[in-house]
Amino acid sequence: MKLIIVSGRSGSGKSTALHVLEDLGFYCIDNLPIGLLVPLTQEAADQSSPGRLAKMAVSIDARNLSGELSNFETLHNRLQQIGATVEIIYLDADEQSLLRRFHATRRKHPLSDDRTSLREAITNEKLLLEPLSRLADLYIETTGLSMYELRDMIKQRVAGRREQELALLFQSFGFKHGVPLDSDFVFDVRCLPNPYWDTSLRQFVGTDQPVIDFLEANPLTRKMTGDLTHYLDNWLPAFADSNRSYMTISIGCTGGQHRSVYICEQLGAYFHNRYSNVQVRHTELPHLQSRGS
Repeated sequence: MKLIIVSGRSGSGKSTALHVLEDLGFYCIDNLPIGLLVPLTQEAADQSSPGRLAKMAVSIDARNLSGELSNFETLHNRLQQIGATVEIIYLDADEQSLLRRFHATRRKHPLSDDRTSLREAITNEKLLLEPLSRLADLYIETTGLSMYELRDMIKQRVAGRREQELALLFQSFGFKHGVPLDSDFVFDVRCLPNPYWDTSLRQFVGTDQPVIDFLEANPLTRKMTGDLTHYLDNWLPAFADSNRSYMTISIGCTGGQHRSVYICEQLGAYFHNRYSNVQVRHTELPHLQSRGS
């Protein structure tokens, strides 16, 4: 039986993720008490049980008892002993985004009360959920993602992946905006020639032909692309063999408009022919929709 556990801080998009999984045929349960997870999974995985399920997804949040959350690693091992194939998807966003989302919806945070402010509740929640985030197979940073972009990402990375296969995400970003927290690898391409300093190219981005021509005219760009391709070609199979399900490779330049976008596109195109689930996303260019194979 396939079991997906969805967790993360309140306001990060757990409900959206669970709805997507429900649309994909998973039997979904929101806010399941941790104490019920093992007996429920035993029942669902039992081949002779009338309640047997092939795919189940549950959402677990900080409303569970802190003692049960702190012992989650033991419970995770128990689930695997039962025979379930377990994946943990952890969603999060930066503090300012979570604050804005709660103020916009006017919802009450589940950990806030007369003595705990919203900001304190958001901070406390991160600490409580650390045992789940530490074991996450897929960490999704939802800061800056719309509900529709999050839905597409869940569909492409989870539903588009065959069992025991690595799902790859190549994402460009700008260092001046911060390194994406969901990165497994971070590569800095700021040593490449910067099209920004050519005023005739400033209006373009890394997917436009004038910028492509500019970058490809420099041997350093070709060497960077070749070296990154060779490195990932050599080491991604080792991660797949160690039962990793998801890898996020982040490529950064100064502003996330030109060099990182170009390199991401090159890597995505190369690995598209080697893996069946490859997604490319440009975090600083929202008008360029993420896409997958």
